[in-house]
Amino acid sequence: MPVTVGAHHLTLFTHDMDRFIRFYGEIFDAETKFDLSEPGPGGGTLRHSLIDVGGGFALHPFQMPEPTGYEDGSMQMGRRGHIDHLALKVDGEECLQEVRRRLVKAGASDGTITDFGAVRLVTFKDPDGMEGEVARWTDSKRVLGFKERKRELWPD
Repeated sequence: MPVTVGAHHLTLFTHDMDRFIRFYGEIFDAETKFDLSEPGPGGGTLRHSLIDVGGGFALHPFQMPEPTGYEDGSMQMGRRGHIDHLALKVDGEECLQEVRRRLVKAGASDGTITDFGAVRLVTFKDPDGMEGEVARWTDSKRVLGFKERKRELWPD
């Protein structure tokens, strides 16, 4: 039996956050859990949202201060480059800690847990070099921005 319970969120890029939120809200009755604007890398304002599309799965779109070149999706297989990463979902802290331990043992992660308040996650690199996350929802209703996030280092 897998330790994960499905996907947690999918991160991607968009040119127009308002249009993106409106589309998923109107078509899928998706609920925007948060919509944050904060300083972007290299200046400007980065905007990102977490949109609950059901079953505990969310879309996490980013609108960057400057276009990345990956905002435009494509219907052509092999040319759909606007997805950034996938986060797999676990149900509780105990399971997050177990997956964290396994990732560190495999050399796929440094074991740092990032705490964004409503979401706790550990980042990893898969064998092909793709970044992934293992994440869990918490009971907190507050989402911390990138500058507010907390980091829990792997104990040596």
